[in-house]
Amino acid sequence: MRKLIASTFASLDGIMQAPGGPEEDPTGGFTLGGWSFGYWDESMDPSTAGFDGRDRELVLGRRTYQIFEAFWPEQPEEDPTAKTLNAAKKYVASRTLTTLHWNNSTLLQGDVTSAIIALKAQPGADLQVIGSGNLIQTLQTAALIDEYNVWTFPVVLGRGKRLFSESARPSALRLVHSQVSTTGVVMSTYVPDGEIQPGSFASAEPSEKELARRENMAVR
Repeated sequence: MRKLIASTFASLDGIMQAPGGPEEDPTGGFTLGGWSFGYWDESMDPSTAGFDGRDRELVLGRRTYQIFEAFWPEQPEEDPTAKTLNAAKKYVASRTLTTLHWNNSTLLQGDVTSAIIALKAQPGADLQVIGSGNLIQTLQTAALIDEYNVWTFPVVLGRGKRLFSESARPSALRLVHSQVSTTGVVMSTYVPDGEIQPGSFASAEPSEKELARRENMAVR
């Protein structure tokens, strides 16, 4: 079964809306579009996290699809990201779109969760979600995402569309890779790691190291 990978840019307070420019997604009166612009450096390679769609099939929500459809086909053919995104097979989750104009695009029919389960079971390249916050939330709730690539930028936005909402399914994640850019962007890769295991420090037995620390403090 092929993997479903979700990649997104996020602020420190979890906002993922319009990182690329002021006009990218102003819905809800969002006025801080383009907040990622000043933090890019040479160590930040979008291909490492699937942001260019290379060797993957794309799964996109309606809003992200429309942003990409209006932008990437108009870019020069020598642009490597434009080349891979334009060529990639694309699946679009939308209740309102009836026609798709970007080449190699297919509208997912019916329930999106069932459609993604069917896609994962098919042979082929891994499936890549880019942006598409509402879609990520739906797939996260259904426990269908196999890997998260989250690039956290050192900004606090206060309002906007969030990566995870209050309806998110509680679950544990395991960090498998992390890198920090010279500008402070934390590029992290997580995989699901089962259920959250709550506990209490108040009831936990102190370790030998903690007992020794307490003894040293008492001597002082």
